[in-house]
Amino acid sequence: MTEVPIRVLLVDDELGFLDVLAKRMGKRGYAVTTAGSGAESIRVLRDHDFDVAVLDLKLDDMDGIEVLQIMKKMVPDMPVIMLTGHGSEKAAREGVKSGAFDYLLKPCDLDDLLDKIGQAVAG
Repeated sequence: MTEVPIRVLLVDDELGFLDVLAKRMGKRGYAVTTAGSGAESIRVLRDHDFDVAVLDLKLDDMDGIEVLQIMKKMVPDMPVIMLTGHGSEKAAREGVKSGAFDYLLKPCDLDDLLDKIGQAVAG
């Protein structure tokens, strides 16, 4: 039986980081779709199903918490993992209160992120 890859929506406005992370996850067997903005992530989410979203807290076009709240309205059961840098752990904790599964500090170790995705998908 072939194992079905975990479908990940990866949202970050740092396109270099987004590209590298998507490629590394793809090599590990994840089906990754990227979005470079909050608005793009919402458009993509309308048209595709995902097992989990990894969402940067600081986006150019929208606040990450706002994007999280829209995602949770659209797909209430989809776990969302927040990524945060810039010393904004307080905002990340706010994200967890708003329905995020958990958060990781950027830059995060790939194995830590994949472990967190596994936990989120396992429920």
